[in-house]
Amino acid sequence: MSAQADQEDWSRQRRQVFEVKEQALQAARADEHRRATSIIREAVERFQDAGIAPVALRARPYTGSGTIRTALQGWYLKQDRSLAVDAEGRYYVMRVDGGLRARLRGATPEPSMAPLVVGRGARDGDTFRLEELLEMRLEDPVRP
Repeated sequence: MSAQADQEDWSRQRRQVFEVKEQALQAARADEHRRATSIIREAVERFQDAGIAPVALRARPYTGSGTIRTALQGWYLKQDRSLAVDAEGRYYVMRVDGGLRARLRGATPEPSMAPLVVGRGARDGDTFRLEELLEMRLEDPVRP
């Protein structure tokens, strides 16, 4: 076998290893999201049973100050209103583009993959298990 053929074989094997690892990572993320969504839906039922009504959710712009209207109704997960869930159990990071159009017409954040550990890897050290955070909001909801 030539050196070039050896190099191509090695490159192909590396690519295959990378693809397998990426597929496993995506599957793990999807499984985590499914489990987290189930936990969120149970918590939403508990919020409703406790009489904690959903509120109009507002998002913060990536840059600048103030908040931006959204069409979403739900519950904030953190006191700083950076995370929220809606009645369908979707998880939102409440950050949007803060351009003039968004400020005038409002914005719609896209749902994110729900994690089982909120804030994992964050610099501020503000990390919570999802169940713990939802329990905190059941006991002490974030009011508008």
